[in-house]
Amino acid sequence: MATGGPEKNPKKANLLDPHSIKHLLDESVTEVVKSRGYVENVRLSNLRLLIGFIIIAIALLAQFYRKKFPENRDLLVACIGLYVVFNGLLQFISYTKEKNAILFTYPPPGSFNSTGLIVSSKLPRFSDLYTLTIASADPKSISANKTVHLTKSVTKCFLVRFTKDGVLVEGLFWKDVERLIDDYNGERKNK
Repeated sequence: MATGGPEKNPKKANLLDPHSIKHLLDESVTEVVKSRGYVENVRLSNLRLLIGFIIIAIALLAQFYRKKFPENRDLLVACIGLYVVFNGLLQFISYTKEKNAILFTYPPPGSFNSTGLIVSSKLPRFSDLYTLTIASADPKSISANKTVHLTKSVTKCFLVRFTKDGVLVEGLFWKDVERLIDDYNGERKNK
């Protein structure tokens, strides 16, 4: 089970703002998964940062090159082209790899599983259904488990998990997420 448990510092959300609620729930999910021994895989985030720095360098080169406009026209055209290509690459990575992912992990140390997790969540606009999904980071691997989902209504079910002031009652939410992780790992005792 969890080694840590919820933190003592209460987490607060604006109950009228679905983005605030989703952000708070996503933070809590990340804490639960990390407390279960999974280590965050930040390779994709680092790649996105590197591409972002390249885009900024291209923009700075185009802006502050020593020669003025008529003389640096070829450089500006090349910079604009590179800027578009790298921004397209950044969008491609976000669209194909990240999707709704809030956390990528490595497998826990000492585990027989060779793949980590992809934890993703959705709270569509104008909807009260929060969906949490845990999938294998490498779904084609022989050690990949079946994807599991948890869908609950933020207005009906999670109102019990928030106080009137918008403070998350983490203990109850942690149990739901821990149950989902157990379902993914096939460790849940009372199915």
